[in-house]
Amino acid sequence: MSERQSPASSGMNERLNKLRAGVLGANDGIVSTAAVVVGVAGATSSIREIATAGIAAVIGGAVSMALGEYVSVSSQRDSERAYIESETALHAQDPDGEFAHLVAAYERTGLSHDTALQVAKERTEADALKAHLEVHYGIDEEDLVNPWTAAVASFLAFTLGALLPLLAVILPPAGWRVPVTCAVTLFALALAGWVSARIGGSNPRRAVLRLLIGGALGLAVTYGVGYAFGTVAP
Repeated sequence: MSERQSPASSGMNERLNKLRAGVLGANDGIVSTAAVVVGVAGATSSIREIATAGIAAVIGGAVSMALGEYVSVSSQRDSERAYIESETALHAQDPDGEFAHLVAAYERTGLSHDTALQVAKERTEADALKAHLEVHYGIDEEDLVNPWTAAVASFLAFTLGALLPLLAVILPPAGWRVPVTCAVTLFALALAGWVSARIGGSNPRRAVLRLLIGGALGLAVTYGVGYAFGTVAP
């Protein structure tokens, strides 16, 4: 653990953690529930069967998403705590060597030796452990990711996202169920793609197009499967 590792991002904080979990949860809720209800609608015109399948998909998917997010973020938090323990031990064993590591890390960012030395001195005087955690791992010991907030955000976002295709397939007349559900789903996916791109600083157009193509293909396949194996065509 003493070997330095590069951070996966320039910083991790609780706000971004919840936003990421929320966007992913909403996107999964929209896609998975829409696929279920459209597939069932392709197999039967019974609103009771469609609604039952949709509600089961919402509940099961939300619980599964929250559990998966909790496990994933818990593993990340365990890694962050391990880095903190490792750095703490290294500082106790060899503070001079750790200071030299910090100077070298600042030099690798493009600072001259004298400037890197001065920055390292000032950061070490303020909080040596915090400086090393930020430089080597991109983490802040006072702002570690929280698996519970990620799980709750994911659960709520999945549920809200899943309600859109569920209501879209239940409320319209039988002949409009699939078209309305597809339209609502694709619109919601476009919005989710735009929001995720804005959060991540990527190209919104590319993110929206990717989700629209994937969503449209998924809906077409599930409806086709339902229609092919269904007992009553809508």
